[in-house]
Amino acid sequence: MENRGLHLAYISVGSNMGNRIENCEKGIKLLNDQDFISVLIRSPFYQTEPVDYIEQDWFINGVVQVETSLEPVSLLKTVKGIEQQVGRKSSDIRFGPRILDMDLLLYDSSVFQHSGLEIPHPRMHKRCFVLKPLCDIDPNIVHPVLGQTIQNLLDRIDQEGQEVIQYSCGD
Repeated sequence: MENRGLHLAYISVGSNMGNRIENCEKGIKLLNDQDFISVLIRSPFYQTEPVDYIEQDWFINGVVQVETSLEPVSLLKTVKGIEQQVGRKSSDIRFGPRILDMDLLLYDSSVFQHSGLEIPHPRMHKRCFVLKPLCDIDPNIVHPVLGQTIQNLLDRIDQEGQEVIQYSCGD
């Protein structure tokens, strides 16, 4: 299950149902409470326009950098368990509303495919709500497939319909 070596991974956190900030905070806390995972850095939260399925409320999104001894599949299983613990239910609407959505974006500089898991995340380079908070953590991370920095990907993305506004407590 766990490997003695430590790995750096990046996980996106988002919610657009209920108390969005509280849902994201709870997900991050539960992640950090795991025996084989330590949250090292977290980005600010952003209010973000829904993408793909647009007939829904705006999201709160952020990204965390974690250190883990778990291998990718075990890390994903842990993340999906946390989503359910916070109250996520399965939905028939792809990209639809959710209490908590956590995605494994990057794992070291690995390129990995396994049933239900693709690293790097296959749509991360097209999503402002992923790239902006990831840049807050480290804009110089190199996408292991595209060979470009996260900042470069963000600078080149078509941001039409992908508004990202830094969240402040009064929002």
